[in-house]
Amino acid sequence: MNMKKQLLLALLIAGSVASFAQEQRVKIESKVIFKPHWFMQVQAGAAHTLGEADFSDLISPAAAINVGYKFAPIFGVRIGASGWQAKGGWVTPQQTYAFNYLQGNADLMVDLSTLFCKFNPNRIFNAYLFGGVGFNHAFSNDKANSLDTNMYQMEYLWKDSKNSIAGRFGLGCDLRLNDRLAINIEGNANALSDKFNSKKAGNCDWQFNALVGLSIKLGKSYTQTAPVYYEAEPVAPQPVQPQSVVEQPTPKEVVAVVEPMKQNVFFALNSARIQDDQLAKINSLVDYLKQYPNAKVDITGYADKGTGTAKINMKLSQARANNVAEALVSKGISTDRITIGAKGDTVQPFASPEEDRACICIAE
Repeated sequence: MNMKKQLLLALLIAGSVASFAQEQRVKIESKVIFKPHWFMQVQAGAAHTLGEADFSDLISPAAAINVGYKFAPIFGVRIGASGWQAKGGWVTPQQTYAFNYLQGNADLMVDLSTLFCKFNPNRIFNAYLFGGVGFNHAFSNDKANSLDTNMYQMEYLWKDSKNSIAGRFGLGCDLRLNDRLAINIEGNANALSDKFNSKKAGNCDWQFNALVGLSIKLGKSYTQTAPVYYEAEPVAPQPVQPQSVVEQPTPKEVVAVVEPMKQNVFFALNSARIQDDQLAKINSLVDYLKQYPNAKVDITGYADKGTGTAKINMKLSQARANNVAEALVSKGISTDRITIGAKGDTVQPFASPEEDRACICIAE
């Protein structure tokens, strides 16, 4: 009668475990990879040429158009044309004059947001720094030539045109609208020849620009790998196995049979970090080892053969086994109860590469 009851109890426990253990579909997140691309900037705003007159009297319209190529997540280059109008003046007597200019530019750009916060194509605010050189062609200086210069002698007054080399630097940002468009805001400073505004100052002439416009990506700036799925081994609580009772004539002696436990801990591609969805398996091993103090656990690490080299995969499988062992030790399991091994990609215990990124743990 006792044996029949125990057999019935074992069948009920097996049925409950089978109903609990369901397939879990685990997703490995896709990766975002930078892609080199061309871009264009169209800008308009205001310029200020540093001089003796009041700040507001020396403000003039400005515009720019640039075409660039971002060849790395952090670095890019661009060429462009900027210009429109510049102003000069003096205060005794107060007089101002305007002239026109066109400047060709070549800049090296540094993406500050990616430099400090890593590449993210969906970031809203993206700041950049740039520096470069320009060739400035100033013309239409008729107003300066028509002024009464008896009270103020302009030693560098020019008539038809004036060419000069410019050094430039600035700071800007893009406010993302979508994958192709962003609102562009930029401020830049240009150091020009002392003759640019027709006045002798003994140092370079400075012109500052504040510009607003659009940044347009002319190609896809990133690619995204497809997510990978694999069927993970279900995590189910390991039931306490029913004890088999062997009846002896007299006295009756009970012999307990302890079944070994096996847990497969899976890892992400090229990673030895234990993922959150695998922690329940570690906890099950700890519970088993604490319930049976004489039991020991053997941990063997593996790596899939389809990625990496044999040398890299051996190190990776060893790191995976070490991390599982450290997780058990951190929960109170003695190191003398743990055996660690690594197979690299020499053995592929499962049918798919995703499953072969694993540690097989057998406790008994």
